[in-house]
Amino acid sequence: MSLLELKSLVVRYGEVEAVDGISLVVEAGEVVTLLGSNGAGKSTTLRAISGLAKPASGDILFEGQSIVGLRPEEIVRRGIAHVPEGRRVFPGLSVRENIMLGASNRRDVKTAAIRREADEMFDLFPDIRRFADALGWTLSGGQQQMVAVARGLMAKPRILLLDEPSLGLAPVIVQAVFAIIAEIRRRGTTVLLVEQNARMGLSVADRGYVLETGRLVLAGTPEQLWSNEEIRAAYLGGRKAVA
Repeated sequence: MSLLELKSLVVRYGEVEAVDGISLVVEAGEVVTLLGSNGAGKSTTLRAISGLAKPASGDILFEGQSIVGLRPEEIVRRGIAHVPEGRRVFPGLSVRENIMLGASNRRDVKTAAIRREADEMFDLFPDIRRFADALGWTLSGGQQQMVAVARGLMAKPRILLLDEPSLGLAPVIVQAVFAIIAEIRRRGTTVLLVEQNARMGLSVADRGYVLETGRLVLAGTPEQLWSNEEIRAAYLGGRKAVA
């Protein structure tokens, strides 16, 4: 049984089918990357999984159970955390307070324990440790992205949905963010990653799916995707990656 499975998923915005019948699986312990251009349906797919977009048809199974129709907070409690595009750090809260918000679904955990866990996040994100008591608005884009990922991990998810974590970041910060994604996977959290930077997205992935205007057009390992000349030229940045 796969950890997460999408079956013929359709999501519409009005008359537009943003996701048009896609099926995919994510196995426990994997990093799976969704690739494609703007408007391909990548972010909508994540929104459907996390309950923020209502499927028109199809099914979403998590640990073999359908989660379609569940409220987002119930989906989080089941073990799915979503880090949306845009970071959404609360500017008037400290970094530590922003991170602690990620545990709001864990109602049986005391505040003191959540605070300790938030402080432990700085071991995974040492670049933001010195900003623990700084307000969110003082952070750079890369630092805010790290706060957003740390906040997602505070939910103790079985699978972390990451939407465009490299968007707008300098190359050196992108490298740091993807090193963290690899470490998250090493620690046992499954990751479903939406990423336009195909080279980076595939560098940490076990498998990838390529979407085009809401439809799945190719799936495979990073090596298989890079070996497809037509797909590589259209979606993966042209030149083949050098090992």
